[in-house]
Amino acid sequence: MGVFSLESVIEAFEASTKDAAQVQRETLRWILEENSEAEYLQSLGLAGRTDPESFKACVPLVTHKDLEPYVQRIADGDFSPVLTGSPITSLSLSSGTTQGRPKLVPFNEELVKSTMQIYRTSYAFRNKEFPTMNGKALQFIYSSKQFMTKGGLTATTATTNVYRSEQFKHTMKDIQSQCCSPDEVIFGSDFHQSLYCHLLCGLIFSEEVQLISSTFAHSLVHAFRTFEQVWEELCDDIGEGVLSNRITVPAMRDAVSKILKPNPELANTIRDKCVGLSNWYGMVPVLWPNAKYVYGIMTGSMEPYLKKLRHYAGSLPLMSADYGSSEGWIGANINPSLAPESATFAVLPDIAYFEFIPLSEKSEDQELEQSSSTTPNTELEPVGLTEVEVGKEYEIVFTNVAGLYRYRLGDVVKVAGFHNSTPELRFVRRRSLLLTINIDKNTEKDLQLAVEEATKLLAAEKLEVVDFSSHVDVSTDPGHYVIFWELSGNAREDVLSNCCDCLDRAFIDAGYVSSRKVRSIGPLELRIVKRGTFQKILDHFLSLGAAVSQFKTPRCVGQSNSKVLQILDDNVTDNYFSSAYD
Repeated sequence: MGVFSLESVIEAFEASTKDAAQVQRETLRWILEENSEAEYLQSLGLAGRTDPESFKACVPLVTHKDLEPYVQRIADGDFSPVLTGSPITSLSLSSGTTQGRPKLVPFNEELVKSTMQIYRTSYAFRNKEFPTMNGKALQFIYSSKQFMTKGGLTATTATTNVYRSEQFKHTMKDIQSQCCSPDEVIFGSDFHQSLYCHLLCGLIFSEEVQLISSTFAHSLVHAFRTFEQVWEELCDDIGEGVLSNRITVPAMRDAVSKILKPNPELANTIRDKCVGLSNWYGMVPVLWPNAKYVYGIMTGSMEPYLKKLRHYAGSLPLMSADYGSSEGWIGANINPSLAPESATFAVLPDIAYFEFIPLSEKSEDQELEQSSSTTPNTELEPVGLTEVEVGKEYEIVFTNVAGLYRYRLGDVVKVAGFHNSTPELRFVRRRSLLLTINIDKNTEKDLQLAVEEATKLLAAEKLEVVDFSSHVDVSTDPGHYVIFWELSGNAREDVLSNCCDCLDRAFIDAGYVSSRKVRSIGPLELRIVKRGTFQKILDHFLSLGAAVSQFKTPRCVGQSNSKVLQILDDNVTDNYFSSAYD
């Protein structure tokens, strides 16, 4: 991609954000014209009108639950225009693994186009500050299994739908992010073998690697933790030019063997580098000396992995990838030098039609996962893209060309500022509550902050939390919170007992504190699980057809997710009860 093309991408973005309100009207008109035949829209009496006022008056706010019957009809083979004018030919599985089963959402080529637009936009801004030369990208990306629905549509993760498209390969070439590994590795049927081959190919092309990326920060940390275990074997493969017998998938074995040639010199260099590292600090720039940055989604539920990722990345900047979901894209990271904790995303006004529900204290106090599509009385009216205010929090509602109309995404964002007339958003949290027994209300962010607070006590012991989850145990009376921790080593009992008290005190929600004081919520319980427990949870989701690239550790495991709860409980080695309120 020449300088001219990068400039033209930035120019197009600047033009569309100059008058974002007008672009939004045009985008809505385009979406409604494309889908004017859709049964869903016709049943709501829009009668061909495409202006925002009529649209909001006729079309209700919905959650996934409301659209599920329509999506199910499409999955079962109804090719009439149900949600869209043109038939939907494939479906995406949402990464909502917390519900125990994935959600299906409509997918079409227009969504591939918008993905490429986001990729190109953020790359153009990134490349101004961190130019990458012609080289390769070490990408820990994995395709997931596809399955056929009853009606013969393919359903797979949104990332896989994108990786399989022709447009994806062209764009990766344009933005100089060609993967070190052959397609047979990305589309391999065994995740553990794919990961090993990604690491191997990354080492073979170590001098050419310009950037390192994965969909989520979690996958990056997982890849580097794996490297600590297998580096000697990787060096043997490179030295001898023979692929490890752990790679048994024939297509993957053939493709990687073609790249692998005996190179004892490279093997020895890597060995020396690994031996010279202190506790693997700064491993990434040492092994990939020409890499400019590490890239992936690092916000929200990925924040807890940043500390470990920084440890591996040393001086290399971490950069948060763009903001989107399986349902569609929202914004691009056009300020790449900001730390992931402060990352903002500029909304692309021509990618979908956006509305924002202002969050008042009142609306926060309702049961947040509304199953009904009617707006509750206390909820404020949604405002348009250009009507949001800096410093305020909103829930995103969006309408896209693939059949989602006024769809509540469930994400809470804060407006950090504006770029021209489009807002720059900061992801705050998922809107749904995680931990609640009676009047207590704690979100994923509250859980994250509590764990961060307690892990400070571990730092002095040179220990870290590898991963964590939680559960509300109402089998006891009163009910109590349970936190599961997997640690990097063994901790003394007194340290863990203090951590348990610290976790309990760190939930500062007034409802929780008052309930603990009057004993209507019991003492918090910390359960320590064996090393590798969270890997078993990942394997469990993989066996259900989830993709590693979309896997998010379930931060709260409900009764509906009994298999995951069982894995956690079966692997508990110690447990502690808080005495913080005794």
